[in-house]
Amino acid sequence: MRASLLTLLAILTLAGAAAGQDLREAWRKADADRAAARDDAATELRRIMDDREALTAAVAELEARRDALKASIDDNHARQNVLTAERDDLEDAWAGRELSVREISGNVRVAARDLESLLRQSLVSAGRPDRLERLAPVMRDGYFPDLDDITVMTDLLLEEIALSGRIESRELEYGGRDGRDARGDVVVLGRFNAVYRDDQGVGFLEWSPDDQRLTAQAGDPPRGLRRALGSWLAGDGDRAPVDLSGGAALRQIAHGSSLRDQLAAGGPVVWPILALALVALVITFERLLELRRVHGNTDRLMGEVDALAAKGEWIACEALAESHAGKGWPVVRVLRAGLAARGERRETIESVLQESILRELPRLERGISALAIIGAVAPLLGLLGTVTGMIDTFRVITLFGTSDPRLMSGGISEALVTTELGLAVAIPIMLVHTWLSRRVDKVVGDMEEKAVGLTNLIEKERG
Repeated sequence: MRASLLTLLAILTLAGAAAGQDLREAWRKADADRAAARDDAATELRRIMDDREALTAAVAELEARRDALKASIDDNHARQNVLTAERDDLEDAWAGRELSVREISGNVRVAARDLESLLRQSLVSAGRPDRLERLAPVMRDGYFPDLDDITVMTDLLLEEIALSGRIESRELEYGGRDGRDARGDVVVLGRFNAVYRDDQGVGFLEWSPDDQRLTAQAGDPPRGLRRALGSWLAGDGDRAPVDLSGGAALRQIAHGSSLRDQLAAGGPVVWPILALALVALVITFERLLELRRVHGNTDRLMGEVDALAAKGEWIACEALAESHAGKGWPVVRVLRAGLAARGERRETIESVLQESILRELPRLERGISALAIIGAVAPLLGLLGTVTGMIDTFRVITLFGTSDPRLMSGGISEALVTTELGLAVAIPIMLVHTWLSRRVDKVVGDMEEKAVGLTNLIEKERG
C-alpha cells in the first residue's frame, strides 16, 4: 500500500514538473500573441486614422460642393423668378398683340378667298391654271401667310387688272356645241366675253368657274350680233359686241322664249283671247278712221252759214250745207235738218235738231260698247286659263308629287301666260275705249253747239 502511495506521489511529481513547463510555454506564446495583436491594433488604428482623414476630406469636399450647389440653386431660383417675370411680361405683350396678329392673318385669308373667287369667276383665267396654284398655299388650313404670300396676291390682282382691259387672241380648248372638245383660236375680250370662229360660224363662249373651262353657248346669238361679230373677227368692222354682264345677258337672249312659244304654253284659252284682241283691233282702226272722217272744220262752215243768214240768204245756206253733205259730217246733217225746219217754232226747231243729233249717235258710238265688253271679258278668260292651269298642276301633284318641278311647269305656264295675255289685251282696250268715247263726246258736243247756234240765228233773223 505504501508502495502504491509512493508510486502515486512519484507520478504526481512528474506530472507537476511537466505542467509548469507547459504553462511557461503558454505564457510565452500568449505574450507573443499579445505583442502581435498590439502591432495589428496599431496598424489598424493607423489605417482607420488614415481613412478618417480621407473621409473627413471627402465630407469637407462634399459639403463644399453642397454649398456650391445650394448657391447655384439659389441663383437658378433667382434667375427663374426673373425669367418667369419676363415670361409673364411677354405673355401679356403677346396677349395684347395676338388679336392684331390674328386680325391681320384673318384679313389676309379673307382677301385670299375673295381673290380666289375672283380668279375662278374671271374669264381671263382660261388657259392659266397656274393662277390658282400660286394662291393655293395661302388657302391651306393652319398656314400663316407671310409677306411673300401678300406679294403673290398683289401680283395676281395687278395681273387681273391688266388682263381685264386687254383683247387677246389665243389658242385654247373649249367645249363645242356638239359636246366634243375642240381647240382653236379664241378671242378674249377682257373679262367680259370670249368668242370663237369655226366651220359652223361664230359664237360666244361661256366660262364655267367650277370646271375652269370654256364651252360654247347652246343657243344661237341673234342674227345682228352674229353679223357684227363675224365682221369684227374678219377685220371688216371696228365694233365688237360686248356683254358687260359677263355673259348673263347673252344667255338670256339666246335662251329666251319667243312669243310663239309663250302663246303655245298658254293652252287653248289663248286663242279666244287672241280672237278678242283681233276684233278689238279691227274695231279700233275702223272707229279711228270714222271719227277722223266725221270730225271736220265745222267752225269755218258755221261761220259761213252765219254770214249768209245775216244777209237773209237762207237758200244759199241750204246750198252750202248741201255742198258739204258728201263729206259725211254729222254736223252738216244736223244743220240741214235745222235749216229745213227754220219756218217752224223754236220748240219745234229744237226738237228737230235734237232728233237729228240722236239719229247720229248710233253711227258715232258703233262698236265702242263692244270694246268695253271685250275689255271686261279678256281678263275673265285669262282668269279661266289660270284656273284650268292650276287644276292641271294639282292633278300632276296628285299623280307624281312635287319631286320634279318640271312636271308642274306646264300647268303653271298656262296659268301665268293666260293671265298675262288677258291683262295685256284688256288694259289697252280699256284705254282705247275711253279715248274713243271722249272723241265721240267731242263730236256730239260739237253738234249740240252748232244746233244751239243755228236755233239762235234763226230766232234772231225772225225778230
